[in-house]
Amino acid sequence: MPNIAAHLAEMAQLQPSRPAVICARGRDAQGAVAYQQLSFRELEEASNQLARALDGAGIRRGVRTALMVPPSLDFFILTFALFKAGAVPVLIDPGIGIRSLKACLADAQPEAFIGVPKAHAARIALGWARNSIRINVAVDAKWSRWFWGGQTLSELCERIPAGQPFASIEPSPDETAAILFTSGGTGVPKGAVYTHEIFGAQVALIRSLYGIEAGEMDLATFPLFALFGPALGMTAVVPEMDASRPASADPANIVDAIEKFGITNMFGSPALIDRVGRHGEARGIKLPSLRRAISAGAPMPARVLARFAAMLNPGAQVFTPYGATECLPVASIGSDEVLGETRQRTEQGAGVCIGRPVPGLVAKVIRITDEAIALWDEALELPAGEIGEIAVKAAHATQAYFNLPAASTLAKIQDPATGGFYHRMGDVGYFDNSGRLWFCGRKAHRVVTPQGTWFTIPCEGVFNGSPGVLRTALVGVERNGATEPVLCVELEAGAGSRSRQAIRAQLRERGARNELTRRIETILFHPAFPVDVRHNAKIFRDRLAVWASRQPR
Repeated sequence: MPNIAAHLAEMAQLQPSRPAVICARGRDAQGAVAYQQLSFRELEEASNQLARALDGAGIRRGVRTALMVPPSLDFFILTFALFKAGAVPVLIDPGIGIRSLKACLADAQPEAFIGVPKAHAARIALGWARNSIRINVAVDAKWSRWFWGGQTLSELCERIPAGQPFASIEPSPDETAAILFTSGGTGVPKGAVYTHEIFGAQVALIRSLYGIEAGEMDLATFPLFALFGPALGMTAVVPEMDASRPASADPANIVDAIEKFGITNMFGSPALIDRVGRHGEARGIKLPSLRRAISAGAPMPARVLARFAAMLNPGAQVFTPYGATECLPVASIGSDEVLGETRQRTEQGAGVCIGRPVPGLVAKVIRITDEAIALWDEALELPAGEIGEIAVKAAHATQAYFNLPAASTLAKIQDPATGGFYHRMGDVGYFDNSGRLWFCGRKAHRVVTPQGTWFTIPCEGVFNGSPGVLRTALVGVERNGATEPVLCVELEAGAGSRSRQAIRAQLRERGARNELTRRIETILFHPAFPVDVRHNAKIFRDRLAVWASRQPR
């Protein structure tokens, strides 16, 4: 089984002098964004040197290693070095919150911790994984060692001669390569166990699905996807932005990086795509170098797609792959199909079309249950047009959550007849008659009442196009011993000129015209929806439901 880092070694042979990583690093004397870079050969040699140094320090095969380093040259070198040495990087988005972060580290039980000084300070002050961590390494450490106890990255590398090859481990098919934590949109984040085989299958699938070629320029705005750039032979360009706060990124910096480096491929959260699209629409900006933009993490409103797609040349599209940390991608659709066909059905309450399952993946829609399903049975499957839970079988689907056997049992359906397992996505949807999947929301977010079941995304689609409305969220609120569907509304920044009474009346009128929504009577305005930090797009409906229950009807 090839090591995922073998892709880097291959590209270092094919295009040694081409930049592999270009990272923003402060400002130059003229106030412009300054960049640092490494060629494919330099990244290969630097990660070889560090892999040898880490191995000598005890961070070697099988050692779980919490990695808390923001996107930078060090981040890329470290990650590939850990893969080569066979250590298991534990990647947790620091934006999930202090309490969740501590819980994730307690679950992962890392033996080593590599981070910037700020991360080490938090580790000590908050007692992160105190009982399991035995090796500490600081990146860019400027503090005395007594404070955090360990070695610096530069100290480790000083002992190892540069330029020497390193024999990467040859993993077994089921050997853990990394533990990647989910965003925790419907509960505490869980660590999905990735193998080198899963990473390899993802790289091959993404390359073929989107026609990515070696030599392209990739704008990397999300740390995990940033690693796919060099593995695919693309130059990863990290712009000046806080990767954990994409909704607050300066769109001018994003556009500047695209223009400066001739970016051909871009991955961005829906919030970032929206921010750049608004900036471009207001200034008439075009981005002719982009061949494609890829956005995942939450449904993308059609108006957001339309704004960004208007900045691209004919033939270039915004692709919105559907999936999750446990299996990505599952399906994919381009902006041409959405804007030309499916958006109208979304606005009528059909849900969001997420396209056809990707090659090599088997997708099923099964009856909805909150209980575990031990074994696959064809009787579970629902016919086209009927909403159920989406379940998938693929080479790039993770088999388990780390240290969470009960969660793993709940999420997997074993299939002894054909081998393997189905992963339950926790999402509901249906197939249309042409074989496309339609997304109808999270299973945990459905609103079940004596009058029927409401699914969030179809209902919200009816209301989201209303003037002045940024987005809506359907939640269930307990009133007088029964559950009532309540629509929460977040307004556009400039919607203050219209009265809430007028907007509420318009929303009521829209809802009354549709059979799906005519019984939704309570409409509440929320100042700013609570959303996940990773994508700034997944709405925490559980928090909204608590808020809504406290509001006057």
